[in-house]
Amino acid sequence: MDQQNHNMPQAIGDAGSMPNPIATATAYHATYHHLYHQKQQQQQRRTICANQYREIEQTKIFKSHNLPLARIKKIMKADEDVQMIATEVPMVFARACEMFILELTHRAWTHAEKNKRQTLQKNDIADAISRTDIFDFLVDIVPTTEGGGEG
Repeated sequence: MDQQNHNMPQAIGDAGSMPNPIATATAYHATYHHLYHQKQQQQQRRTICANQYREIEQTKIFKSHNLPLARIKKIMKADEDVQMIATEVPMVFARACEMFILELTHRAWTHAEKNKRQTLQKNDIADAISRTDIFDFLVDIVPTTEGGGEG
């Protein structure tokens, strides 16, 4: 029995043996605050994705894009295995790229906000890549900033 209770304080007045209620409350608040913001960010991403899918479903004309379709087609044709490309493919690929850029930017912006900045930096993008499994293919392309940035 003595071995089971060796971590229990001897008396309520023992200094250092009772947890500090202020420190405990502060740690709890910090954890709750972090989880709340993490959940809020997940909800924002879900909303963005839902809006994107709704926009895709309602789109009848795929002619206007922020990315140049001719450049996308040229990049696709750079692969010697690609011989012909259907007309719709560069349009769909452009839309997928736009969604990819939006997701990566949103995650990087979250990192910038966490560091109380309003300017997106390279280390924000590197952090978003390193913390998100779906961006694993970029780990070797975008170097992490070791010791050189906020983080």
